Amino acid sequence: DLREPEAAQRTFARYLHPTKSELGEVDEAALEESMVDREFEYLAYDSTCLVEEDDEPPHRVDREAMTVTMEIAQLLNAAVADQVHVMRKIVVDGSNTTGFQRTMRVAGEGAIETDSGTVRIEDLMLEEESAQRVAETDSGVRYSLDRLGIPLVEIGTKPDIRSPEQARAAAERIGMLLRSTGQVKRGLGTIRQDVNVSIAEGARVEIKGVQSLDDIDDIVRNEVRRQVELLDIAEELTERDAGVGDPQDVTEVFEDSEARSASDHASGQQSPRADTDSGVIGGALSGGGNVMAVRLEGFDGLVGREIQPDRRLGTELSDHAKRHGAGGIFHTDELPAYGVTEDEVDALRDAVDAGPEDAVALVADDPETTDLAIDAVVERAEVALADVPEETRDANEDGTTRYLRPLPGAARMYPETDVPPVEPNPTEVDQPELLTEKVERYQSEYDLGAGLAEQVAYGEYMPLFEAVVDEGIDPTLAAGTLESTLTELRRDD
Repeated sequence: DLREPEAAQRTFARYLHPTKSELGEVDEAALEESMVDREFEYLAYDSTCLVEEDDEPPHRVDREAMTVTMEIAQLLNAAVADQVHVMRKIVVDGSNTTGFQRTMRVAGEGAIETDSGTVRIEDLMLEEESAQRVAETDSGVRYSLDRLGIPLVEIGTKPDIRSPEQARAAAERIGMLLRSTGQVKRGLGTIRQDVNVSIAEGARVEIKGVQSLDDIDDIVRNEVRRQVELLDIAEELTERDAGVGDPQDVTEVFEDSEARSASDHASGQQSPRADTDSGVIGGALSGGGNVMAVRLEGFDGLVGREIQPDRRLGTELSDHAKRHGAGGIFHTDELPAYGVTEDEVDALRDAVDAGPEDAVALVADDPETTDLAIDAVVERAEVALADVPEETRDANEDGTTRYLRPLPGAARMYPETDVPPVEPNPTEVDQPELLTEKVERYQSEYDLGAGLAEQVAYGEYMPLFEAVVDEGIDPTLAAGTLESTLTELRRDD
């Protein structure tokens, strides 16, 4: 079970930086992640070892984990590799103390069946679980080491899924196969889906962290809608002969000009004084920050266009700014608002020479952050002129998604030199009984009703049920106690 952060006995910190792959390249996703200087704090417990702290080389691949992975390979009808090599996958978001995740391809070329057709399995990976994200801190992120290194399997399908319904059916089938081993952790979030979505003329987008099967349909539909809307926006921008200007410092638009002139005269240095009702902009200027803006030529009315429920092209630009430390952006499709007056909008447009067909996006923060954030806004706006970007996105609770990082490539992989290869022997492993087969057996062998048999087979107490029945306990009594009596006792507690 996961530990409470209060149970930690000590903490330590790391600063992580991307390294080159075996081809001498730096992965784009890792490079972007490293652009924001952050300290990663780790909570260590009485169960934390030196390997988890990256103060000792890793041990050999766990035999039990490899055995369970081969059982899963059999259920997927996948071919187990003759020799398995451990690789390092660069991850510098702090979720691994090493700056990489160890991963190995155990099997591939399998298949599962759904009502809409066969879905082929590309690969079956054995990996190590990441650290649990606990909280954001003033200097970075705090992680807990209670789950780091737990064996994790990742199953990748080939592009055979054609609808949201089939995506959910495939995930449900894979989940059933995994639970049939009796060796996987149960509960929300223990089986996570990374959904890859692409459409004609669109792009492959990976959506991370889909925890519930019920969310898959909406997430896929919303991503398809997002890509369709972005393609429509790109087409309209082309018709408008749109473009993206250079970032400009527009701090003076929101300054108290008289106070600034007096300060300049007295000290010979510029000391911005806020003269705006916007709390965001005023707070940035009061803290010594500045305001940067960019003219989006021909974007008027399009930055505010909805591309997912309650999310707009402007939200996409804001997501990129946030990834570089800013709180977000303002844009003229939504102004005047948030304390920014109509006069300030007019002055802002004049400052960047924006015409009536143009939009303006701005960022207010400390100078280093505004430079990084406005450059990210410019880059994303330039992509909007042409197509849908390939990227990794994070799933939101409402079925929408937000930008997370560029889509990683082969440049993030390189060999793990501390762990020798493994030569697995799949003949030593028996294929587990499917949960669907257990339901039928419980009915025929133990005379359980169909409902109770399914409840036991798919429930968390299935291994315990089989163990006590093997010890001679009456199956009906065992099933009723585990699935009904325990529930009633919890309610009465």
